[in-house]
Amino acid sequence: MAAGPRPSVLFVTDLAYEARGRRYCDEDVFLTSRLREDFDTALCHPRDAAALLDGFDAAVIRNSGPVLHYREAYDAFCARARELDARVYNPLTGRGDMAGKQYLVDLSRAGYPVIPTVDRAADLGLLPGAEEYVIKPKLGADSAGLRFVRSPGLSPDLTCDLTSELSSEADGTQLIQPRIDFRYEVSFYFVDHDFQYALYAPHPEQRWVLEPYEASAADLGFARSFVEWNTIGHGIQRVDACRTADGELLLVELEDLNPYLSLDRVAEPVREAFVTRMKASLRDLLA
Repeated sequence: MAAGPRPSVLFVTDLAYEARGRRYCDEDVFLTSRLREDFDTALCHPRDAAALLDGFDAAVIRNSGPVLHYREAYDAFCARARELDARVYNPLTGRGDMAGKQYLVDLSRAGYPVIPTVDRAADLGLLPGAEEYVIKPKLGADSAGLRFVRSPGLSPDLTCDLTSELSSEADGTQLIQPRIDFRYEVSFYFVDHDFQYALYAPHPEQRWVLEPYEASAADLGFARSFVEWNTIGHGIQRVDACRTADGELLLVELEDLNPYLSLDRVAEPVREAFVTRMKASLRDLLA
């Protein structure tokens, strides 16, 4: 008996995007080569995705670069996907970076273990004292627009000092955080709600020189709390955290749109297990 038609996948990526310390193109060439074992797979640039979407059973958003570089095209894709009730991987319901970085303000306010974050000058008093503060746009990515402001001193006039530095920028479009003294950054990678592997950057000045990390039960509990908060049923998430000088883990970012996976930094059995789990997740989405 002849087998039925295979599901078709539109794999959205920008193979020409040059990311600091990462090879987006290599990772997506590898992933598409493996997805083709189970799915009819075609690649397209994010600017072409809306026009091509209705010809495929699902769209997989991968290393397509920061959305801010093609905002209009991305908004058109999202609108078309909702119009068609299309299956998108990750689904467009993410509450993390997919929706901007407001979640860092919300999680900080709710008492989650995140880098303390506010978005308005009136809330600066909620931040702990620090020698330096980080200012970055809510819709930023890859450190675009990021800058540092030194505090004149840890005094009762802290709010006044910072407000004068921020001026009209403290209007809800910027994130304001203390600059954290951390030992290293660590990332936890999940498919659906299943943990796959962890990698860390032992040298803070080399963010993308990553090594395998043995996550403890406490580490996984930390990472899972954010994956569960995000409520994405099917998809890939990367939970980025920093280990402070005191040993605490704090959330840096919850990447739920197109997280780079650093698959070249893991052992082959780990990479194979990830591919197998991703295929199963996609099949579940299409079922």
